[in-house]
Amino acid sequence: MFLHAVNSRNTMSSLLESIVTVITVFHKYSEKEGDKKTLSKNELKELLINEMGPIFENASNPAKLDKIFMALDADKNGTVDLNDYIIMVTSIIMLCEETFQKYK
Repeated sequence: MFLHAVNSRNTMSSLLESIVTVITVFHKYSEKEGDKKTLSKNELKELLINEMGPIFENASNPAKLDKIFMALDADKNGTVDLNDYIIMVTSIIMLCEETFQKYK
């Protein structure tokens, strides 16, 4: 059912399309080097800079990137898996919602 919905994107709801986009972006970067199911530090840096723009402008600073990476690497295995990435995206959504509510 999910794959059918993905294949017919023009009929998906906005929320389902957003979910597919979150997953697609993860794999766009995770498939560049090494394990295709995880993000290396370099892959994460590229994702943050290219996809999150000003939210993560400090991702190009090696010390800041190390902090971001350590915070996301919940299981401390040296990579960021889909679960870690989803936690990051969820946290960003919550912060954006707080800001949205302030200016609503």
